[in-house]
Amino acid sequence: MTTILVVEDEEVVRETLAYNLQQEGYAVLTTGDGSESLKVVREQRPDLIVLDIMLPGMDGLSVCRALRRDKEIAYIPIIMLTARGTQGDKMVGLDSGADDYITKPFGLGEFLARIRAVLRRADGQSTSSREVRTGDITADLMSRRVHRGNQEVQLSQKEFDLLVELMRNQGAVLSRDLILTRVWGYDFCGDSRTVDVHVRWLREKLEDDPSNPQHIITVRGVGYRFEAAE
Repeated sequence: MTTILVVEDEEVVRETLAYNLQQEGYAVLTTGDGSESLKVVREQRPDLIVLDIMLPGMDGLSVCRALRRDKEIAYIPIIMLTARGTQGDKMVGLDSGADDYITKPFGLGEFLARIRAVLRRADGQSTSSREVRTGDITADLMSRRVHRGNQEVQLSQKEFDLLVELMRNQGAVLSRDLILTRVWGYDFCGDSRTVDVHVRWLREKLEDDPSNPQHIITVRGVGYRFEAAE
């Protein structure tokens, strides 16, 4: 059964969301505390996290960043839930590592549709084996090993992190700045050329023809998109 963790400090909202998710057939965990949510995630390994930004103590953005820094649980998709609604707030949430962003107030139908959509995008990832799999490429998040077919591919730490980020967002265009934030972190002092260099290295190791890549596609003026080669 798919398990969803709801992190929301407003009790009425938390219980309402939990009830409706249970009615849809999901197993639900709940907490109203940011720090406690990290403990729950590490112990229970839910399949998806619904995370409110405005939490007492450790806020949702800090929780999201902490989750994305922990390699053992970084694969778990996160939907940010907040009353904030400006474009800037949404970008901060997404740049912190969230997979989607829902602004209060929202309809139940929209909420459940977003849940299903994010779970579908994460479907290529096996929660039992902690793998991200796209086409013939498999990344094991526990052992940090990558295979293309039956052949293991030797990657550096950052190459592995970059590949997983691209694979987790298959089909979506990720900007260089967003990749820098998610893979290298906010305190990184380099520039976007670092991403280009690591993409080139990944292509040399994963593509049949690095000059004509079938997996890591350049989107001119924006960044990169990962595709499962036919």
